[in-house]
Amino acid sequence: MRPERQPSSVPELTDPLDVGGVTLPNRLYRAPLLEHAGNGPEAVETLTAELEPAAAAGAGLVCQGATIVRGEGGCAAPGMTRVHDPDFVADLDRLTDAIHAHGGRIAIQLEHGGLRSMEAWHRGFRDRNPGLEQLAVSPPPRPLRLFDRLGFLDYDAHVLTTEECYDLAADFGRAAAAAADAGYDLIHLAGANMGILHQFASPFYNHRDDEFGDPARFFEVVLAAIRDRADDVPVLTKVPAETEAPPGIGPTLSTADCVRLCQRLDAAGYDALVPVNGSVFWDMSVIRGAFPSRSWRDERFREGYLDAFGSRPRAALVAAANWAESLVYSRESAWNEDLCRRVCERVDVPVLCEGGIRDRGTIERLLGGGSPSADAVGMARPFYAEPELPARLLRPDAAADGTAVVCEDCNNCVVPQAAGEPGVCRTPAVLERAGEHRKAGAYERE
Repeated sequence: MRPERQPSSVPELTDPLDVGGVTLPNRLYRAPLLEHAGNGPEAVETLTAELEPAAAAGAGLVCQGATIVRGEGGCAAPGMTRVHDPDFVADLDRLTDAIHAHGGRIAIQLEHGGLRSMEAWHRGFRDRNPGLEQLAVSPPPRPLRLFDRLGFLDYDAHVLTTEECYDLAADFGRAAAAAADAGYDLIHLAGANMGILHQFASPFYNHRDDEFGDPARFFEVVLAAIRDRADDVPVLTKVPAETEAPPGIGPTLSTADCVRLCQRLDAAGYDALVPVNGSVFWDMSVIRGAFPSRSWRDERFREGYLDAFGSRPRAALVAAANWAESLVYSRESAWNEDLCRRVCERVDVPVLCEGGIRDRGTIERLLGGGSPSADAVGMARPFYAEPELPARLLRPDAAADGTAVVCEDCNNCVVPQAAGEPGVCRTPAVLERAGEHRKAGAYERE
């Protein structure tokens, strides 16, 4: 365990950070977001347009959003990029070169959606791909089977055999090796938010009686598969706690379970950890904030919603559930702070904190003090409104001025993604404030 910090050792946001031998120039990072780049001929240009501004503005690390390690199935949302093809990944060196030209570092997040994949929840995608099965750690839990019977989900799950678990881990390893060859500095595993890694860790999803019944085992095997193929690239992962699951739903991962899992992954050789609180379902516990009424009412997205949910009544019910969740999961500042602090006290590797961090004062609190909550801090949705946000947060006077993002956590950027729309800020007042900052030169890097 790391020693208690002395006042003289408290890091600044602008201090470098070593992660598995890779030096980040500072401790501010752009957390993974859905870029909707796909794999078409413009994919690399789309990714570069999305990610390069953060590096140009000074972000120490830029995380590319979740990419799928297999060529079929596994996408949790429309427009996700697949990284099963080494030739496609090799072309991403144009993206990594663009990030490195600004002195930044870049991570690629690897994922498979498992039971959260579009073949379970997206009606139009399921109709167009009737032969696709979801990969499952165990048979779907009872609450998900109920949603299946009610017509909101459609499960045709294939439970992975022990050998198939190793095969899937090998796919993560091959994708990581190709990414390292393309110039990515770090590999970031999507270990939370209900992807398949989370499902292996969760007692709600995992009822296996083989070695993969151990919540840490698939994480360990994936890391070994990466090390076998790319032994010098640092690997970090999100780690879930299911503290926000609805009452009566279980069993779930407690805060203590998450801390123990982080200790296991530290011992296994992971180079950094990102602990996050959430639920066992894909719901607003992941993002929190206001009900995105503007996006639900927008006629431009209606056909996309109908394709995703199958009918107007179903879309209306999803919107109603979204509204109810917004009351339960109201926005909290730095909602993973306490969890990250507990993990910091028990592991030696860097701990990255994200989730509801919206101002420089909160960043200083997370990094500082004798009992730190983070070694680096990340933001995600605010980058939709301010692609060059780091330029404002890294200014020497940002701490004294209490510099804050313009994002209001209204979530109007997020809901249209279910309809295949890109993640962009759609709130006029927020965009107006970002425009004022741009006119004042706030995004010009010193």
